[in-house]
Amino acid sequence: MIKSMTGFADYKIDAKDISVFVEIRSYNSKHLDMALRTSYLHRRFESKIKDLISKKISRGRIEINLRVINTSENIYDFDVNTGKAKSYHAALVKLKNLLDLPGEISLEILLGTGEMIKPSEVETDLAEEGIIIDKAVNGALLDIDIMRQREGDFIADDFKKRLQYLSDFIDKIENESVDLIPFYQERLKERIAILTKGVVEIDPGRIAQEASFLADKSDISEEIVRAKSHIEQFITIMDSDDPAGRKLNFLLQELNREFNTMGSKAYNSKISHIIVEVKSELEKLREQVQNVE
Repeated sequence: MIKSMTGFADYKIDAKDISVFVEIRSYNSKHLDMALRTSYLHRRFESKIKDLISKKISRGRIEINLRVINTSENIYDFDVNTGKAKSYHAALVKLKNLLDLPGEISLEILLGTGEMIKPSEVETDLAEEGIIIDKAVNGALLDIDIMRQREGDFIADDFKKRLQYLSDFIDKIENESVDLIPFYQERLKERIAILTKGVVEIDPGRIAQEASFLADKSDISEEIVRAKSHIEQFITIMDSDDPAGRKLNFLLQELNREFNTMGSKAYNSKISHIIVEVKSELEKLREQVQNVE
């Protein structure tokens, strides 16, 4: 089954006093690369979240954004910066005495500077939060998998069309490569006639021998058989449940090698022109395979 490496999903779970929001984005990448953004307190879930993702996704750049909101009344606590408060109060007293100012230095004046009292995170029931986080991550993974499969279906349709083009090209090449001995006989006669200007008598037996040698040297039947086999393998891999991207990329390299060999062995202008068209289709396939998991 073909799956695209690009996708997006978000998932939210609201439970008692806890809301968990997970957002997952995936991009093309040669390897599985994950990045998690969350609060410091919930960094402890990073390994578990990445483990859940690696079981569902084998390749791609995965960015996860996790937000946990706890509305329970017992999660709030505050830290007092006593050292700063004492120093600031002493400075205010010194300034008051220096300027001989009336009135008292109130708590309101001290708090007006800010940073005297700061909220601090209180560890809550992380086991309960962990269960909800797992559910939210799995929900987001299910949604992004559906999207990646849908995109993969479009890619698979494009693959099938281009593979049919390649099969048609191979048939044309195969047709052009039959009966090469008569073809080379005529070419040799023409060249010898041009070089000798018809003065030297041509030995038919020697011509047939040389033509047979050239035909054997330029035989591409093995390459044609392997190219057909690679296309069949390509389709088989597309229909399997395993990640296909790396395997398909390897097969395209092999196909490209077979067609290069055909082009170098077959001294036939028609086959050369077909190979040029084949290369164009292979390049389009190669670009599309880069989007496949």
